[in-house]
Amino acid sequence: MQHEAHTAHVHHHESHGSPGHGPASWSMAAQATLHCLTGCAIGEVLGLVIGTALGWGNLPTMILAIVLAFFFGYSLTLRGVLKAGVGFRTAFRVALAADTLSIAVMELIDNGVIVLWPDAMDAGLADALFWISLAISLVIAFAVTTPVNKWMIGRGKGHAVVHGHH
Repeated sequence: MQHEAHTAHVHHHESHGSPGHGPASWSMAAQATLHCLTGCAIGEVLGLVIGTALGWGNLPTMILAIVLAFFFGYSLTLRGVLKAGVGFRTAFRVALAADTLSIAVMELIDNGVIVLWPDAMDAGLADALFWISLAISLVIAFAVTTPVNKWMIGRGKGHAVVHGHH
């Protein structure tokens, strides 16, 4: 009887997708990925605009875009955790733990698509190809990163860490 009660209690927690206690929901993973995508997109676009406006080559522009994607991705998480009353040092660690893998996967896929897309690296800000290839690369990156976030949240990592501080 006691075993059945424990099993029912565990099943109850799993059905709610509690981070670290069973599988995470696809909705939770998609929300975490959308959060990551927002920061990455801000950084990517800003980096590409700055690099292009300054006449930089592809490599330095891409490096700037990646650095800014990490910066804005971490900043969005940091802002939310700080609002919850957590100290800066702890909030910074939470942001690193929550977003590093997610942003890295997102950037790898996003930039990989752009590099492989014919003529996308040479498209200027006024070219439709620039914006179309960027939008499609971010959609593909979202699709690839969502399962990664689902896996991490289900193990109490990634954005599950952030939720523990809200």
